[in-house]
Formats: sequence, structure tokens, C-alpha cells
Amino acid sequence: VAFVVCRSLEGLKTFSYLEELILDNNLLGNDLLLPRLPHLHTLTLNKNQISFQRNTCKILLDHLAEVVPSLQYLSLLGNVACPNELVCKEKDEDDYQRYRYFVLHKLTKLKFLDTRKVTRREREEALVRGAFMKVVKPK
Repeated sequence: VAFVVCRSLEGLKTFSYLEELILDNNLLGNDLLLPRLPHLHTLTLNKNQISFQRNTCKILLDHLAEVVPSLQYLSLLGNVACPNELVCKEKDEDDYQRYRYFVLHKLTKLKFLDTRKVTRREREEALVRGAFMKVVKPK
């Protein structure tokens, strides 16, 4: 097994039947563009540079909904977009839950987000209030 830091995701388009993709630790940001991968069900983007700055995470989540329609498992741990009370004192479990509602609102087919299974209650809450749950830092 070899680990390589990604410089370009251009070559992924030749793997249209790809089902799992791990892009951890690659300095990827909100401008991440994946080719259409209709069979991809698992995507991990842990420890990258994804944040909730100026609606760009909304654009990224909309992009993922379009190009990976079979996505069921997504992990964004270790990104600024994923609030973590163990790393940042200003974050708490409520921040993390709001983040989950927002992501689930955008990616309605997810069964797992980060390390947790998506519950029926979370899915219902995401449908009703998820669009308003984006966690942003006040200026």
C-alpha cells in the first residue's frame, strides 16, 4: 500500500465504477471538484481544509450531491467545517449537531456521517431545519 498526496483528481474520471474513495490528508478545500462517480458510496475527506466560508461548503455539498448520487458514507472529520469540541474550545455538541443537520439537508441519501449512523430523527430534522443550520463564525 502506498500513500500519495493528491495534486489533481483529474485521473479519477477513468474510474467510473469506483465505490470507495479515501482522500484524507490532502490539503483539499471547498473548491474540490470530483468527476461524476455514480457508483461511489463511501467518501472520506478527513483532515483536509474544508470550511464553511462564504457559502463555499454549500457549493461543495451541492456538487457532491450531483456527481456522487449513490453516496451513503461521508466523513469530514478534522476539517474546520466539522466542529470538534475536543480541538476547539468554542465548539460544542450543539455545533456538531447543527453541522450534521446542514450536511444531511444537502446529502439526503447519507446513512453515515463521520463516525455516526444517521438516525430517522436527524433525517426528519434535517428536512425541516437543515437549510438554516449552517455553522458560521461571526465576523
